[in-house]
Amino acid sequence: MSGFSSSLEPVSTPGLSAPAQCPYLVAMRHYHQYDELIRNNARWAVEKLRKDPKYFETLSEYQKPPFFYIGCSDSRVPIDTYTQTEPGELFIHRNIANQVSLTDMNLLSAVEFAIETLQVRHIVVCGHYECGGVIGAYRNDLRGLKENWTTPIKDIIRDHKAELDTIPDEHDRLDRLTELNVLNQVKNIFKISDLERLIEANGYYPKVHGWVLDIRLGLIKDLQLPLDAWKAEGVVPENYKE
Repeated sequence: MSGFSSSLEPVSTPGLSAPAQCPYLVAMRHYHQYDELIRNNARWAVEKLRKDPKYFETLSEYQKPPFFYIGCSDSRVPIDTYTQTEPGELFIHRNIANQVSLTDMNLLSAVEFAIETLQVRHIVVCGHYECGGVIGAYRNDLRGLKENWTTPIKDIIRDHKAELDTIPDEHDRLDRLTELNVLNQVKNIFKISDLERLIEANGYYPKVHGWVLDIRLGLIKDLQLPLDAWKAEGVVPENYKE
């Protein structure tokens, strides 16, 4: 069929469980050839112009997205697909295992631009189940820079060992670790001084959210944030409201 590649190869991802190599799942996947990407783009652009002749003219004028999204680099989680959002709606930063590192100048610059220039209304930190970074950190089988980058996840494992040890099934334990990782990164968002100052000024500030995308179902789980506990710790300003 036109637009589909003729061969499908299994993809081996370190840290992923056996189901990722299931022949049925491999058969479901479609990997485009390089030249198909360019042709698909041309068809998409033509279709957009057919529906709205000024679509790209309007899009090119400015950006004022309401959402700043911090997610994982995993190829299976393009958030605009899952949320059915259009270009211009999401300002996006992605890295392995959706880390919010307070020493990452790339992330901090994106946060600064999102809240000072774009004045987004929401900041979303989103992880996903079956995350290779989370699984690799848990199983201690990442090496090199990947191991260094995911060290904060190992800290989360140590900090929440008692809770994680009560979960007998490893699959469920990894799901919970994924959620704890998101919560920890959301907590770090509140530690960024630019955002803290905005909240304390009690004027404009974006609301912060933690999501986990269940790629086994295609659904987003909106996590309940322990704001009262974080306020008691002094991490979240008292006047912050959801």
